[in-house]
Amino acid sequence: MELHNIPPVWDKNSKILILGSFPSVASREAEFFYAHPQNRFWRVLSSVLCEKAPETVEEKRKLLLSNGIALWDVIQSCEISGSSDSSIKNALPNDICLILKESKTTRIFTNGKTAHRLYERLIFPKTKIVDICLPSTSAANAAVSLNGLIEAWRVIK
Repeated sequence: MELHNIPPVWDKNSKILILGSFPSVASREAEFFYAHPQNRFWRVLSSVLCEKAPETVEEKRKLLLSNGIALWDVIQSCEISGSSDSSIKNALPNDICLILKESKTTRIFTNGKTAHRLYERLIFPKTKIVDICLPSTSAANAAVSLNGLIEAWRVIK
């Protein structure tokens, strides 16, 4: 069983919450979200927000918080083979209720279909907030180009 080892990024001014499924091996090792260099999350987000792509964890945190964005994952713990979302079994959810209660968050976006399906099954019954599923920024989602992702992700603004 793998445990989620990255605390959520949020503050009382967060207006939207972006949820991934579960951190990749690279992210778990770096102890921060979307650490694999092939994941396009930070390039997409900075383009949508018209900001310089962040490089350090502190720059990434600042990009999120200065734009009212909270970031976490649906899963608290699960069985997973490497970083493969398709191998996830016995998933237990993170408790996002504190973020919802203590911030201005009213909209939830999921990064990819796995995060969306897990959110619907594990978290939506508690929150009753319908998420908006965005195409995954993972390099494994080769069907969608960087420009296609940026276009689809503009909805967060």
